[in-house]
Amino acid sequence: MKVSIIGSGFSSLAASCYLAKAGYDVTIFEKNKTIGGRARQLIKNGFTFDIGPTWYWMPDVFERFFSDFNKVPSDYYTLEKLNPAYSVYFGKDDYITIEDTLEKILLAFEKEEKGSSTKLKKFIATAKSNYDIAIKDLVYNPGVSPLELITFQTAKKVNQFFGNIKRDVRKEFKNERLVQILEFPVLFLGAKPSDTPSFYSFMNYADFGLGTFHPKKGMYQVILAMESLAKDLGVTIITDSPIDTIIVENGQAKGVISKGKTISSDIVLSGADYHHTETLLEKPYRQYSESYWNKKTFAPSSLLFYVGFDKKIKNVNHHTLFFDVDFDVHAEAIYDNPKWPENPLFYASFPSKTDTNSAPEGQEAGIFLIPLAPGLEDSSELRELYFEKIMTRFETLTSQNIKKHVIFKESFCINDFIKDYNSYKGNAYGMANTLTQTAFLRPKLKSKKVKNLFFTGQLTVPGPGVPPSLISGKLVAELISKHHILKPSLSIA
Repeated sequence: MKVSIIGSGFSSLAASCYLAKAGYDVTIFEKNKTIGGRARQLIKNGFTFDIGPTWYWMPDVFERFFSDFNKVPSDYYTLEKLNPAYSVYFGKDDYITIEDTLEKILLAFEKEEKGSSTKLKKFIATAKSNYDIAIKDLVYNPGVSPLELITFQTAKKVNQFFGNIKRDVRKEFKNERLVQILEFPVLFLGAKPSDTPSFYSFMNYADFGLGTFHPKKGMYQVILAMESLAKDLGVTIITDSPIDTIIVENGQAKGVISKGKTISSDIVLSGADYHHTETLLEKPYRQYSESYWNKKTFAPSSLLFYVGFDKKIKNVNHHTLFFDVDFDVHAEAIYDNPKWPENPLFYASFPSKTDTNSAPEGQEAGIFLIPLAPGLEDSSELRELYFEKIMTRFETLTSQNIKKHVIFKESFCINDFIKDYNSYKGNAYGMANTLTQTAFLRPKLKSKKVKNLFFTGQLTVPGPGVPPSLISGKLVAELISKHHILKPSLSIA
């Protein structure tokens, strides 16, 4: 049975591996010249940058994926736990460092706010309990029924689905710096802390309990690992092959058309942007209207800069956050009153602090990210204006001059997300995980209108982020195997 997969990001690659293992004939079609979707690489002048994800969290999810194929991550790449995990700047030469164990983090909190270490220990215990329920069980459900959320464990935590992270954190911690550090991880879910259910505190356990890692040579090594696994399982991957149309006959997906060529298929699975995928169908076959998408809360887009420096940068770690401006004002500019923020928070990653493969000796690779509302105007003039803004602040906050040491810079923003990934309004992370956009309330893995058409990725279940994308690939493969049984013993293990 032939399966055509649109896109080669994490979810598509994961699904391809499970389907090929189960006996399907799988071909991936990627519109760009290289695989990986949002997780591609930029290589220039001896520097190597991850274009997309730079944080490796939830290592157990990666281990679970590879173990399904009797593999371990170390078969493909070397993983290093970062210490420090990251640092957070609040003013000039004023920062808090988050180290690699909970014990060290407790000491850092206590130094900032007396008595906070006891509260943090209790908070993280609850977060771990939520993590054990969510990541080891709940998120491995396909989002087809509200009953998936009803278990003995979740029944005891029902109140956590109606509270929110912001309220919970601020009830226990008064120090604004600590509050912002605790609210930061849920940004990976794409929503404000005030809109994120309390249950999602499991992200704090991912942060403080499990830690932050870095694959040697960058996150793209995970993509290459999955490509190697997929090819070993018999998957065919074709790049530079954008899909023009999904062929539907009598309400059933029959294949795809790429660059005018028809590829017949028994099943079509899209890991591309969900909204874009439905535009490849005639209107009667689309499940969700334009008004549906327009009403949804999307995770932010981003303005990214990939910068080569001719010297090493001081007073920063591999991951460094800059929270020296008002968090709530920037959040309002993303979610409530979409506009370019006057004084943006930003994040910087210097992979060459950890990885000598990222930059030539004595030089530094820097990735800078500003979260933005999707759908904003994007121009070269705005990009230059904001590069100047954050570089000026960076120099002040870290007490060093770096502008004159820039060898080159490349930028990536809303227009690029649309051009390269067909991303709805240029969003970077998919659809936010708010209460009304969780589990069965997200766009479905299986089309309700076209037989044999399926979806995967961060606009469907479980949600945004790399680990959820791996899980999404497994979920859709299980769903396909359920509806298209090859043999009685078929299973997606």
